Amino acid sequence: MSHLQVVAGAGPVGWTIAEQLAAQGHRVRVLTRSGSGPEGAGIERLRVDVTDPEAVAAALVDEDGLVADAVYMCVHGSAYRADVWARELPVAERVVLDAAANLSEKTVVVFPESLYSYSRPDRVMTEDSPREADTGKRGVRRQLLTARTAHRAPTVSVVASDFFGPRALNAMAGERMVPTVLAGKKVRVLGSADLPHSFTYVPDLAAAMIAAAGEPAVWNTVIHAPTGPALTQREIATAFTRAAGLPAPAVGTIPSWLVRAGGGVVNRDMKELAEMLYQFTAPFVMDSTHTEQVLGLSPTPLDEAAARTVEWWRSR
Repeated sequence: MSHLQVVAGAGPVGWTIAEQLAAQGHRVRVLTRSGSGPEGAGIERLRVDVTDPEAVAAALVDEDGLVADAVYMCVHGSAYRADVWARELPVAERVVLDAAANLSEKTVVVFPESLYSYSRPDRVMTEDSPREADTGKRGVRRQLLTARTAHRAPTVSVVASDFFGPRALNAMAGERMVPTVLAGKKVRVLGSADLPHSFTYVPDLAAAMIAAAGEPAVWNTVIHAPTGPALTQREIATAFTRAAGLPAPAVGTIPSWLVRAGGGVVNRDMKELAEMLYQFTAPFVMDSTHTEQVLGLSPTPLDEAAARTVEWWRSR
């Protein structure tokens, strides 16, 4: 049976969710300021600013007066900076949560979430790990999670690690890595090339968000997207070249001291990146066993995910 589903944002996650929902036969509305997003049967693209309460409320109701079953809130900040996130994201999330709660107690709001809020990332992170980070971008993510928990609208936050896959451009295993190794050039990564690090395939995150929306047992919780065994940055780069039929890539590192020095003196964006260096200078591993069991999902095998990623990059 077809139901109205609303996706706010058309980045890699929102785009993939919309396509998967449409493939399942749902009616999908994609909300962006520009009216962009995927095209296809069942997908309607609307120009909506998610900080506009009236526009958001109207977008959640179809022409017959039926309210959306779920809202997938995939809007990002306009810059990768803590001050921008703190200024923009709480407002946008509050508007969407209020609109959903005011229309129906059964409209769930589903969020993609990062591992930033975890306060002990040096240990394997599970849904039960402490989320008490309180500074910078990490603190903003914790505050957003707290606000979602306190709101009367049902929510699910689906945590993922660094993205890879089709449309994952601004990612360590995205435009900073894939086109470089496919061109046979040396790729330079942050921190260490040989420490275990979790990478989440974007279609697996999208599938988990859709499944969570349809499973009230996980509402009002934080769950982990199905994510394969941790890889080193060298290993994921090698997976891409193997999928492309190329020799193993040359992998070097960007010294951490250089990133920190650039952030302190030269470049604001480098400073924001330096804040997250801890993810690449020590093991950074998440466990998704609980979600896989509850939702009946598994991560896509690495060779298959890498092949689809390479195919998308080559088709650009």
